[in-house]
Amino acid sequence: MKLSLPFMKKQPVVAVVRLSGAIGMAGRASMNDTTLAPVLEKAFRKGKPAAVALEVNSPGGSPVQSSLIGARIRRLAEELNIPVFAFVEDVAASGGYWLAAAADEIWADDSSVLGSIGVISSGFGAHVFLARQGFERRVHTAGQSKSMLDPFAPEKKEDIARLKVLLGDIHENFIAHVKTRRGDKLDANADLFNGEVWLARRAQELGLIDGIAHLKPKMQEKFGDKVKFRRYGVRKPIWSRFGAALAQDAVAGLEERAAYARFGL
Repeated sequence: MKLSLPFMKKQPVVAVVRLSGAIGMAGRASMNDTTLAPVLEKAFRKGKPAAVALEVNSPGGSPVQSSLIGARIRRLAEELNIPVFAFVEDVAASGGYWLAAAADEIWADDSSVLGSIGVISSGFGAHVFLARQGFERRVHTAGQSKSMLDPFAPEKKEDIARLKVLLGDIHENFIAHVKTRRGDKLDANADLFNGEVWLARRAQELGLIDGIAHLKPKMQEKFGDKVKFRRYGVRKPIWSRFGAALAQDAVAGLEERAAYARFGL
């Protein structure tokens, strides 16, 4: 039995949540709001932590899942009045930076890559290949935009125009999130929202992060040398390591590797 004495002061605890990998993609390693919800709830609510620290290492992914996860972090932080600190490892780009911006302060390593505040849509065109092989594409729709950007048909100017509108609207949501979270810290004269990435020192000059620091020493600086750390993460069931999950994870791993490769990682 643990004896609790009223005159003994409890040491502060920092809950640590790791946000690593692509966001919203297939596979067990991918982050999404559904799998992270119970992890974040425990991190914020268990034992009244002095702060929540986010270990961020993500090249981005789904804008919707990025928004959902970021919004959940903010709701819990404001409801429970708990400060949130993000610590960037290799990369916090695109949706990864969206998650980092959900924190009250963002810290990074000297060589961390940050930014990519933009939106991308990519695909392929196979209509020439199909025609050469003697295949005929047959598509029937109700609604003229239902087959927009069909990869097995030539691109249409009107489809591209519609896509650009969608991408532009998502981009505006991203910009609004960054401006809301970073506020006056941002360099008002710099073009921060063109999809470019920067190393940490330059990102600090632009106001995208608060400085260069690592998790443990920074938390000790803020909460004392005796601060304790309690880690939270997604638990994977053992049966998910077998069967079809392996094939799905292999494909997802290639997609994630390609996402990191965009930033030279």
